[in-house]
Amino acid sequence: MQLARLSILAALALSPCAVQTYAQTAPDAKSAQEAKPAAEDKTAEEAKHIAERRARQDLELPQVLQTFYLPWGATQYELNDTQTAMRNVLNSAKIYALPNDNKIVVAGTPAEIALAQKLFDSLDFSKKLYRLTYTINEFDSSKKIGEQHFSVVVASGGKTEMKQVSKVPIMVGNTTDKGGDIQYEDVGLSITASVDGYSDSVRLRSKVEESTIAEEKTVVSNNTGNPVIRETSLEGSAILVQGKPLLLGSLDTPGSTRHQEVEVVSELVR
Repeated sequence: MQLARLSILAALALSPCAVQTYAQTAPDAKSAQEAKPAAEDKTAEEAKHIAERRARQDLELPQVLQTFYLPWGATQYELNDTQTAMRNVLNSAKIYALPNDNKIVVAGTPAEIALAQKLFDSLDFSKKLYRLTYTINEFDSSKKIGEQHFSVVVASGGKTEMKQVSKVPIMVGNTTDKGGDIQYEDVGLSITASVDGYSDSVRLRSKVEESTIAEEKTVVSNNTGNPVIRETSLEGSAILVQGKPLLLGSLDTPGSTRHQEVEVVSELVR
């Protein structure tokens, strides 16, 4: 019984110390919680002062003017994309695009000009080249009677034209015994193509024109006859997958059972 009494007394003797210790530590934790927002406010204020100081330093720095010339043949889209990229990277610099001269003018600090130069040097202005092969299949009713192939090379964003024609004289004006004025008309095949290159395909805008001389003639005077020229054309746009032929359409020959089917295939040259 005495041991039990001593243990209880010892416990009672220790209890005030424990309570006192808790009472002393509690205010310290509360103080730490109150000090944390103050420290965060101080950090935010210091960051604000640093940003303001840097802004003042940028204003005090000398402004540099730099002109960036796009390579010959660069398109309006490439000029706009370059200007947009510079504006996204250089927030405070002034950037101007001059489409007539195909150049971009940047006004900013030396550090901004150096960054603009680094960005400009990293851009790829090289043009992809595509070979377009046109195949013209000639049919009489449903029987294939002929086939012709024509190839042109065109750069992405560019345009090319191919002609295979003959010069046919046409009498014009008021004819007399001494003859009249003569002008020459192109008769044959003409292909115009422009492409915009993508990763695995191209957008083609194409026009195929063909003209032929009919058997009949028109009488001008003195039994002089001019040839009748028939013209057919096929114009439109399409998306071409590399290496896969696409039928663009067909051309009917007036006054006969013949027609021509035009297909094209695209290949990346470089």
